[in-house]
Amino acid sequence: MPTTIILGSQWGDEGKGKLSDILCQKAQICARAAGGHNAGHSVVANGVSYDFHLLPSGLINPNCENLIGSGVVVNVEAFFKELNALEEKGLKHVRDKILISDRAHVNLTLHAAVDRAEEAQLEGNKKIGTTGRGIGPSYATKASRKGIRVHEIFKEAVFEKKLRTLAEGYKKQFGELFEYDVEEEIARFREYRKLLPNFVCDGPNFIDQAQKSGRDLLIEGANALMLDIDYGTYPYVTSSNTGFGGAVTGLALDYKQIKEVIGVVKAYTTRVGGGPFKTEDLGEAGTKLQEIGREWGVSTGRRRRCGWLDLVVLKYSQLINNYTSWNLTKLDILDTFPTIKVAVAYKDKETGEILEHFPADLDYLDTLEVVYKEFEGWQTPISSVKTFDALPAQAQAYVKFIEEFTGIPVKWIGTGPARDDMIYL
Repeated sequence: MPTTIILGSQWGDEGKGKLSDILCQKAQICARAAGGHNAGHSVVANGVSYDFHLLPSGLINPNCENLIGSGVVVNVEAFFKELNALEEKGLKHVRDKILISDRAHVNLTLHAAVDRAEEAQLEGNKKIGTTGRGIGPSYATKASRKGIRVHEIFKEAVFEKKLRTLAEGYKKQFGELFEYDVEEEIARFREYRKLLPNFVCDGPNFIDQAQKSGRDLLIEGANALMLDIDYGTYPYVTSSNTGFGGAVTGLALDYKQIKEVIGVVKAYTTRVGGGPFKTEDLGEAGTKLQEIGREWGVSTGRRRRCGWLDLVVLKYSQLINNYTSWNLTKLDILDTFPTIKVAVAYKDKETGEILEHFPADLDYLDTLEVVYKEFEGWQTPISSVKTFDALPAQAQAYVKFIEEFTGIPVKWIGTGPARDDMIYL
């Protein structure tokens, strides 16, 4: 490889897990760099569907080691629950192939209670639409230097004192909105403390030794660029750096050994929760995309908002992440559309100015019109197609336009949910 990074280029749910599953068959190490168990994707392998939230999907490969990096916020309950679920589906090697960086911060039940309290205080369209799993509050306590790191779990007195202090502070802040039992969480961690030691390692040293020895690393991004805390549609974002920079710092990667940065992009666009979505279609097309594409979340079950591919977003995403190639997913979902629309620019209604960049000001963004280019649909199934030349001419034209517009080659094309439903260019 030797180090390959897979990143979401839109608002998440692009289908990163499928490419991760394919590439981790050759990888020696698969790692998560940021986020928490708010992420979610399904991988279909050997006829079995596996759901991943916190754990890297490299666990499907019995020869691949896996790391939850220092930039991740780790929910210990979710960690063991997910391991158990994978074992129940026949993956018996998983406990020998997963490690957690001792520098990662702990995501607690306390943080989920804070998440619910904060959302309850917001009204209407001011609600962020979080997963309710406490990811934002976890990163907030980290940034305010009040967080608990994984290595502190093993210092019982320190852990319990810090947790009680956090609970007292939030109780004063939110009052009755803060529904949480600190003693119950302390009791659970007394049990986790016995189970965790074999899973914890010095994360930066692990990565350093792996890169120095020339091992093949696959870095699995969570969420996507448009949910990045700095570069996404703030404040309707997650609370971590979901892009290239977050991958490097979240794992302490040697950037000189990074060979490829793959941007995963859905052939249309989806978004979960609140926030701007310029190409959202609230009519027949959006409903059709949602139903055919089975657009509801692995983590929450929430239905995703659906609309057309937005190349303004994609070019902005490329500006930040510097992708070397695209993985275009779910092209088959467009099989029955007679006409397919793609956003190529935004237009200022007052001045007539054409904008080809994505603005920071969401109020201004809301006033802009979308400039679309229309494509003739292919209206034939492509799920059995294995080569690019065998795709209908209209589908080929769609893919080539994306390449030409962004200046980045499409290297993989997803044509169905199974592992083999992928064209490699």
